[in-house]
Amino acid sequence: MRREHSLATVPAGLSLLLVLLAAVPAGAGGGGSGASRTTADAVLAHEEARLLVDRLTEAGARPDQIDSAERRREAVRSGLWNLLRATEKEVGDPVAVDPSGRSGHCPVGRRGRDPHHRTGGPWTAPTLGYWLSAGYAARGTHWARRHTGQDFAVPAGTPVLAVGPGTVRATTCGDGFGNQVVIRHPDGYFTQYAHLSRIDVRRGDRVAPGTRIGLSGATGNVTGPHLHFEVRITPYMGSAVAPLPWLRRKDVDLRR
Repeated sequence: MRREHSLATVPAGLSLLLVLLAAVPAGAGGGGSGASRTTADAVLAHEEARLLVDRLTEAGARPDQIDSAERRREAVRSGLWNLLRATEKEVGDPVAVDPSGRSGHCPVGRRGRDPHHRTGGPWTAPTLGYWLSAGYAARGTHWARRHTGQDFAVPAGTPVLAVGPGTVRATTCGDGFGNQVVIRHPDGYFTQYAHLSRIDVRRGDRVAPGTRIGLSGATGNVTGPHLHFEVRITPYMGSAVAPLPWLRRKDVDLRR
């Protein structure tokens, strides 16, 4: 069974990233070490560019300066998106080839007037009654190199919640992540919720902070029930960023 995706460690620098991306045609595939280094640099460059946009905005910079920085961020993200989309289609990532989960016959709960769709409210933790286990970038035998998300240790059947408002991008199953949901948020980032025992939403559904999107479980490549939570720049593996700092920017401070 395929392992969860790894996080490569490479030299920093936006200029290096732009050179590397220029050498990889849009739509090029391949999962070699060169592609991994390019991907890791793109993630780092995007976060540096996003930080620059935030700083310029907070400092009251001229609109043209902010727009220029935002265009640079979007260019990096676009290059990363194209690279990963082609790569993940090539390796059969369900998020790239079957985002609705129909081909994989993923287990989806019955629709109805269940009281799990909250509206409004602040951003929230992705589950209840948890303790934080494996963290972002942790090393271990279960990951090819490093862990790409934050694990929440919870019993099977614990409600899994959308951390913020957004639209369901994918509901898939069948790989190392097992049953999973991917949500796109208004700031352009994506959150992933993996190893679910059941999925309670469908692709295209709009969710609010606290909407129950499924139940925790132990599907995919796991040793026991838990929720694997990930924050990504794109919907695809390889674009993950540290989830706890991202949640803190949303005023969600998780207890340990």
